[in-house]
Amino acid sequence: MYHRILRVSVLVCAIALVFESGILSESTKALSINTHSYLASAVGMSAGVAPTELNQYTAQLTAKERELQAREAALSEREIAVNLSSAPGVETNQRATYILASILFILLVLIILNYALDYLRLKEARINEQPRTV
Repeated sequence: MYHRILRVSVLVCAIALVFESGILSESTKALSINTHSYLASAVGMSAGVAPTELNQYTAQLTAKERELQAREAALSEREIAVNLSSAPGVETNQRATYILASILFILLVLIILNYALDYLRLKEARINEQPRTV
């Protein structure tokens, strides 16, 4: 009994898929699309909230926030147009960064040079301290 129901359900699904895809006839595909559209428009839901004092305040607050966001966006666009966003101190800050990076690099080179010269001096001192056998 289970296998019969399974076979029938597979056959019904296969026929429905052939009907939906429009493989046999283009009119079945159009009919399927129209049926889906009709069902989608027939099924709907609406929700509403009764107006209260709190809802009205919330709506007014939301409207003010949107207005402020629009003003802020307009102000930002004007600043970009006038190039106020790129302050004159930016170039001096970049210059100071380059100078400090150069000084840091020079100090690093001097430290490495100091260690290398100390190593060579100690190596030479060790060679000179060894007793010479003649």
